[in-house]
Amino acid sequence: MSQKRSIFEDVSDSSPKESVKTGAIDSRPKGARRGIRAWLMVLFALVVVMIAIGGLTRLTDSGLSITEWKPVTGALPPMDAASWEAEFERYQQIPEYQLQNKGMSLAEFKTIYWWEWGHRQLGRVIGLVWALGFAGFALTRNIPAGWTGRLFLIGGLGGLQGAIGWWMVSSGLTGSRLDVASYRLAVHLGLAFVILGFIAWYVFLLGREERALMQARRGKEAKLFSLSTGLLHAAMLQILLGALVAGIDAGRSFTDWPLMAGSFLPPEMFDLTPVWTNFFENPGTVQFMHRIWGYLLVIFAVVVWRRAQGSAHSATRFAFNAVMAALALQVALGIATVLYVAPWHLAILHQIMAVIVWVLILRARFMAHYPVATSVRGG
Repeated sequence: MSQKRSIFEDVSDSSPKESVKTGAIDSRPKGARRGIRAWLMVLFALVVVMIAIGGLTRLTDSGLSITEWKPVTGALPPMDAASWEAEFERYQQIPEYQLQNKGMSLAEFKTIYWWEWGHRQLGRVIGLVWALGFAGFALTRNIPAGWTGRLFLIGGLGGLQGAIGWWMVSSGLTGSRLDVASYRLAVHLGLAFVILGFIAWYVFLLGREERALMQARRGKEAKLFSLSTGLLHAAMLQILLGALVAGIDAGRSFTDWPLMAGSFLPPEMFDLTPVWTNFFENPGTVQFMHRIWGYLLVIFAVVVWRRAQGSAHSATRFAFNAVMAALALQVALGIATVLYVAPWHLAILHQIMAVIVWVLILRARFMAHYPVATSVRGG
């Protein structure tokens, strides 16, 4: 005799269901993404330290103390007296020693040598940390889909940075220069900030799950994102101008503010020939450009900040508030650096503050692109 069947039997959930497969990123919410993010944060910290040590190397006139580029064997410093003497003799052949440091003792040479050696050694450490991390995540297949190229880009830019570093140093080893070419220093520093920017952006991305990012992107504040992108570019130009100032010690040439040598325009702005060299090698012209662009940057930042106050997202408003606070402090540091004739501690603090402003602009731009939704209840 047949058994009675429920009229709901055909739509019941008694039949086995196929498990839902998640994507490669979502399946490892605490694995690859968090591990790679931690690794990138270590790289971020190392690059910040690298920028600071690079600044100190410049401020102590140590950048030309090592006159050869040996990416591998150069990791070992001179190990005996004969090696130190040979290194010192090579330094004595360059213009910086002959025109500025003639008579320097071996002990004094060792001081500047260790600064440059430490700078280069840290670059090797950063390269090693990147290589080991990238290889480890790749070999264990823990790199999320779409991230291999991004992570490889960081290593590629790091290798390019090493080559540009030598290109910069080589400019001060011949001719009559006492320092490296300022425009090469600007390229070197600018690329360091680009690398730092990519790392920071990736850290921000990995701080949220992929599906959360996709959902947040629907609420993108396009106009605010566009403005913050413009602000990022304007800040980069100011960083490059700051590198030109540092490259020729222009910060110590005019030490009054808001005027320069008692007038709005510095004297002898276009005395060098050809004329275009004034924009790279004339201390008055270079410092004037840095000051004027700084004023324009602040004005633009205020415009962007005012726009951000209309955002519906409190986290986004806070991010842009942080940018304005850091920029105000940076302006104060810049003025103090000029008035006190650019002492090394103020100069390096000014440079580190530039890193903070740069990252905060990136963070604000990220929040405009991927806003954090605010609950109606304010939760």
